[in-house]
Amino acid sequence: MSKKTGFVLLSVISGILFGGAFAGNKLYDYAIKPRQRTDEDPDSSELVTRGRRWVRNHESKRDIYISSIDSLRLHASYIPGNDGEHHYVVLIHGIWDSSEGMGIYAQEYARKGWNILLPDLRGFGQSEGDYIGYGHDDRYDIIEWIYWIIKRDKDARILLHGTSMGAATTLLVTGESLPENVVCAISDSSYTSVKDEFEEVYEGLDKKIAAIPRWLAIPLLRFEVKVRAGYDIYKIRPIDAVKNSKTPTLFLHGDADEFVKPHMCRELFDAAACKKEFCMTLGAKHIEGVWIDSKKYWKKVDDFLSHNNF
Repeated sequence: MSKKTGFVLLSVISGILFGGAFAGNKLYDYAIKPRQRTDEDPDSSELVTRGRRWVRNHESKRDIYISSIDSLRLHASYIPGNDGEHHYVVLIHGIWDSSEGMGIYAQEYARKGWNILLPDLRGFGQSEGDYIGYGHDDRYDIIEWIYWIIKRDKDARILLHGTSMGAATTLLVTGESLPENVVCAISDSSYTSVKDEFEEVYEGLDKKIAAIPRWLAIPLLRFEVKVRAGYDIYKIRPIDAVKNSKTPTLFLHGDADEFVKPHMCRELFDAAACKKEFCMTLGAKHIEGVWIDSKKYWKKVDDFLSHNNF
């Protein structure tokens, strides 16, 4: 090989490595770095905004803090139910939001008189954390919150109700060994796996972010996440977790969801080993079912809870 040829080859390899590192860093910043929601960020529905205000201004709300297994300070809002009430719901929010975004759901459970726990997932709201885990670490954080409930009420009967990334976290939790106090779970618009979800949405990203082909981008992001956050995005697979679940689960989705495709809900439902129910809301985009057809949404939830003696 001549010196000129070697120089050209070295330049090409260097360019590929530099370009890959740059692309991986840009993808990491977009997909893995938490961004806090502000009051200027619009909600998809006025009902969500009202629920957010309801949580923020609730006169009985208490701020609760615990430590994660890796020593992060985690926050949740706790709204007590009726005196002597042993029903609890843990409401688990999605990406780019905080626990306040689950107020639209909290209002309904408050009407039932239940105790309500609204955790901020790590990196969001008042919880510490500098990366998004997509359920990887969050599952263990939620289990810590479950034991926080049980320590204060050994007779607690707990429902997990998550949306989007929070739904995936819910399913990942049900794949773990859980105390009998966890009676049911509701998954609203979960993805089957992080890898599948990233591949689904990548083509729709702005070309400034999605500047390289998908077959190269996702492995680059995987490498970047392993190095900087310490976990493997390919191993976050709710579809595997539900195969080990013993927790009765309601799977909800909107048939017009373009962010987490509806086929993922069906695949999760089919794979689940637990007692299960399924509901698709016509005309609902991503996590819109609760306000597009709230009557149908809450009737399905109530029927599911009744079927499981909750």
